[in-house]
Amino acid sequence: MVKPKVGRMFLATCVGSFFILIVYFQNISRSASEQISGRNSFSVKSGRSPLQTLQENDQLEQSAVQATLQGRRELLEETCRTHTHKRRVLSPEDLRHLIVDDKHKLLYCYVPKVACTNWKRVLMVLTGDGRYREPLAIPANEAHVAGNLRSLSEYSTAEINQRLRTYLKFVFVREPFERLVSAYRNKFTRSYNTAFHKRYGTKIIRRHRADPQAEALEKGNDVSFEEFVYYLVDPQTQREEPFNEHWERVHSLCHPCLIHYDVVGKYETLVQDSHYILKLAGAEGEIKFPATSKSTRTTGDMAAKFFDKISPFYQKKLFNLYRMDFLLFNYSVPAYLKLR
Repeated sequence: MVKPKVGRMFLATCVGSFFILIVYFQNISRSASEQISGRNSFSVKSGRSPLQTLQENDQLEQSAVQATLQGRRELLEETCRTHTHKRRVLSPEDLRHLIVDDKHKLLYCYVPKVACTNWKRVLMVLTGDGRYREPLAIPANEAHVAGNLRSLSEYSTAEINQRLRTYLKFVFVREPFERLVSAYRNKFTRSYNTAFHKRYGTKIIRRHRADPQAEALEKGNDVSFEEFVYYLVDPQTQREEPFNEHWERVHSLCHPCLIHYDVVGKYETLVQDSHYILKLAGAEGEIKFPATSKSTRTTGDMAAKFFDKISPFYQKKLFNLYRMDFLLFNYSVPAYLKLR
């Protein structure tokens, strides 16, 4: 259930949708219309939505990809049951990261540093009515322009609830510390990211560097990874404002214990998971998910080098901060951490 934006005018809608959504989030059962149809076609042109196609395929003999994705979904649900004891009402603010494709009945929760630029490009092609044809022809900065894609938070309460019930919801996740190091490298070591240097770098240096130089305080362009970690684990940081989306935890961006995601894709299996989603949507003939460059991507070995300079005390504090993302998405504790 989504919290109404205004008072009484949404009361009937909310009362009417409350039970449906609680059953939906719990994933207790499927209606008769969602049971096996005897066909294994992925085409959305038959009139079935991607969600219906997924549910039908779950009843048939599964491929290795389908079995993997179902396993992730079940583990996520079990972890949520184990570690989440209080449910709360979703607000429109919680739904800002959910991008809507009404044409293909898709809801995508984007997570920065997990191929979200390319997924936004793909959705711009799918929802663009011919304006865009090739994802990589869309400049990266244009993919992030507000207004090019619609967020679920822009819809009315009734429209939100209807889409949460009937659209295929998917999210892509990544090993949490690889994602964190990737965010640090992109936002604090690239000379062109002056907005981040000014907005966050100057604050980090002022608060976490002893005897900073005047130039560093002004430009904020030489933040070390250690200083970035100190900033993240400092309780004052989140008391002042929420984390920036590039290093915010996935469970805080996409609320996977409140919203039941039908597909949990992983950065480590990005191509096959993306292809499967496009196939469910009946769009595999329209578009191919862009291949990513592996030459500059942040790897586990690279993350280990960054963490080598972090003391065990701060490693443990940082792990505790991102612990739920490790648990929810079944990532092992990195071997390079010194937590004991």
